[in-house]
Amino acid sequence: MPPRDNPTARQARLGAELRKLRESAGKTARQSAGLLSVDQAKISHIEAGRLGIGEERIRRLAAFYSCDDGALIDALCAIAREHRGQYWFDEYRGILAPGFLDIAELEHHATALRSTQSMTLPGLFQTENYARALFSGATPKLPAAEVEARVEHRMKRITLLDRTNPPHYDAIIHEAALRMRFGGREVAREQLEHLLELSTRSTLTVRVIPFTSEDFIEVTQPVLYACGVVPQLDTVQIDSAVGGRFLDADADLRKYRTLFEIAEKAALDQEGSRQIIHHIAREL
Repeated sequence: MPPRDNPTARQARLGAELRKLRESAGKTARQSAGLLSVDQAKISHIEAGRLGIGEERIRRLAAFYSCDDGALIDALCAIAREHRGQYWFDEYRGILAPGFLDIAELEHHATALRSTQSMTLPGLFQTENYARALFSGATPKLPAAEVEARVEHRMKRITLLDRTNPPHYDAIIHEAALRMRFGGREVAREQLEHLLELSTRSTLTVRVIPFTSEDFIEVTQPVLYACGVVPQLDTVQIDSAVGGRFLDADADLRKYRTLFEIAEKAALDQEGSRQIIHHIAREL
């Protein structure tokens, strides 16, 4: 099987975790290749996510690396069993850029989600009209078909919140994002009313950082923290105008957990947050 040209973020993560285990054990790629009776290049491709690996080989490597974390090994094997076409977002392969599939994949497998937003609302909280206004304002301007494909994809992502057992979502939103009138007054009002409805769900927590907050908090870019089935598979996704980045280094995960703790201290409680959302909606 030839190496993949564009592994998904999750496929790349499987390889990265195998590399971490190997390096922690002080083993070389050549030694791992010898164990599996393959050439060293194949180990490199596996660790880059460019080649798949079966469950039996993962367990052999884990034993070779003296890894006795059964939950982590099981989680890696579960990733290895996944295949293209298994999930709804696979139908957008070749239609949207890979990053759109990667974020949907990340959310789908998360056990809990946390986000901070300063200028826009979280993707999973957006109405169709609000999302269309955002995509229509992209630079350079997108073709109409691309805008509609992105909107459709986002609306399908949102069904995650309606699953029987959805991941709990903690969102911290700056007041600035609530006051943006993307799409005009009616679209903005509809969006805030939708946010109010979401904030009453037991599986969601919506808290607002008000303009009156006196401390600077580094949340100028949208940040999503997705908890994995085991802590080692936690992932941070940072969005920007030039695309998203996925972070999984221990130092990065600690940094963003701390960032969320700081943001939570600056945010209003849930009832206070609902009041300010309601107040801003009434102004429109």
